[in-house]
Amino acid sequence: MEKPSTARIALKWGIITSVVVIIYSVVSFMTGLFKNSATSYISFLFLLVGIILALKEFKTLNNNFIGFGEGLGVGTLMSAVTGLVASIFSFAYIMFIDTTIMQQMADLQREQLESRGMTQEQIEQAMEMVSKFTSPGMIFIFGVLGYVFFGFIFSLIVSAVLKKDKPEMNF
Repeated sequence: MEKPSTARIALKWGIITSVVVIIYSVVSFMTGLFKNSATSYISFLFLLVGIILALKEFKTLNNNFIGFGEGLGVGTLMSAVTGLVASIFSFAYIMFIDTTIMQQMADLQREQLESRGMTQEQIEQAMEMVSKFTSPGMIFIFGVLGYVFFGFIFSLIVSAVLKKDKPEMNF
């Protein structure tokens, strides 16, 4: 039997997972849930589920065998695809669909700084620093890197759990 394509499985599950993340993002943006920092981690749960499903499919297509390295490769590549597609969508959404998102994020940041009792001068300094890292381009870069980083970590764990090496031929 032919070995399954890691790239094909990673691409398939990366696109499926990114579609789920995009749907969640649209709902989050439209309802204002993105303002709650705890809800931003939910998309990483979708990533974890996508990695599990991708690795299980690879294992099934590979006669119920999957090496640690194979699992790590499929999971990380799938995460990169998810991060790239989801970040392209987020960039397009912020730049062209709802241009008020960046201002809403800045207002939220300002409120959080005021609630900490910071002076107006300290708030302005902090907002100036934050603005350098919250441009749409930086959000895109951090989005891709974040998905790849967390995907790598999740893939390490899931690969360790699911791994089943082919038995060696002993002569």
